[in-house]
Amino acid sequence: MPPHARRVIAFVNVGHFMDHLLMLVFPTAVLGMGESFGMSYGELLPLSLGGFIAFGAGSLPAGWLGDTWSRRNMMAVFFLGMGGAAVLTGLASTPMALAVGLTGIGLFGAIYHPVGTALLTAHAQRMGRDIGINGVYGNLGIAFAALATGGLTQWFGWRWAFVVPGVLSMLAGVALLAMLPDLPAVRKAAARQAARLPRAVVVRAFAVLAVTTVAGGVVFNAAVIAMPKLFDERMAALGATPVGIGALVFGVYVIGATSQLIVGRLVDRHTLRRIFVPLSVLQAPCLMLAATSSGWTLVAVAVVMMFAIFGQVTINDTMVAKYTDEGWRARAYAVRYLVSFAASAAAVPLVAVLYERSGGFDVLFPVLAAGGAAIFLSALFFPDRPGEVEARPAPAPATAG
Repeated sequence: MPPHARRVIAFVNVGHFMDHLLMLVFPTAVLGMGESFGMSYGELLPLSLGGFIAFGAGSLPAGWLGDTWSRRNMMAVFFLGMGGAAVLTGLASTPMALAVGLTGIGLFGAIYHPVGTALLTAHAQRMGRDIGINGVYGNLGIAFAALATGGLTQWFGWRWAFVVPGVLSMLAGVALLAMLPDLPAVRKAAARQAARLPRAVVVRAFAVLAVTTVAGGVVFNAAVIAMPKLFDERMAALGATPVGIGALVFGVYVIGATSQLIVGRLVDRHTLRRIFVPLSVLQAPCLMLAATSSGWTLVAVAVVMMFAIFGQVTINDTMVAKYTDEGWRARAYAVRYLVSFAASAAAVPLVAVLYERSGGFDVLFPVLAAGGAAIFLSALFFPDRPGEVEARPAPAPATAG
């Protein structure tokens, strides 16, 4: 791999880690914020709604700017802007200031997925493998959000849970500007076969992608938002402190994140449908079990549930990569993530309302299981196209002596 491509992929992977970490500081930090604002969990949680809406709505302009201006510069704006917004959130003294700061995190965070994923697929050597590795970085960001936020909240206060990663993000932005020259955004030689696919196949694939993007967006975001509070209530003996809860959630997410590495390598060797169907069948049953499980049974269910949910993200990203041309891929990812994160934003009031009305999560997870069932049914209709599997390079011939 050329040195420039290696540096690009390194910054894209770090960006995925920071993006998910900063977006998910709040669901754990909120457990220690009630006293500062005099508000309950159900009252504080909706303050993050603006951030999740901006996380989706900002995808379209970000993708357009990435394709027409500069993907490298947009990544710098992402690191610097998201980090700055996180620091301002940590300094918030009123609910309104907190909501504005969280919205800023979401707005700048929206840059990453359309721009970063397009950069990744333009420089990837093995598409599925590199998307899978990138997915692991994102899920480690989710995992460390719970662990680091729990520790910083318990030992130093919730404000530091925003300030510390915010400063680190800004430093990464400065490093990117210093280490990456601004090369053309589109690698012309990387034209893909999507333009030669039959129209009916492309329409069918994107119809399935639309269903899985909407249902998966709600399921993914609701699950990661609810997980810290779910463990807080049902694992009290093991997670009686913010750092204890964070450690449990961290462990679940790290194990679950391995699915993206596994799925990424499998889609380089098999058609998407052959991986998609068996993975999707796991979601609905696990979500139903999470509604009533507790103790170590809940941990086991959560691991399998997040394994399936995280792996689905790699499937969806690979769909876009294999069915679109590189020249407008950032815009294609922008549309995919606009839909996904718009659906994800709906998860915030969904979790808050169902939690407050039912006094727990007994109703929320069966509702999410319906989304998991929709993903499985859509997987059955995805085209099984052998041409998706890229030819592997032949091994170099052995030499004597």
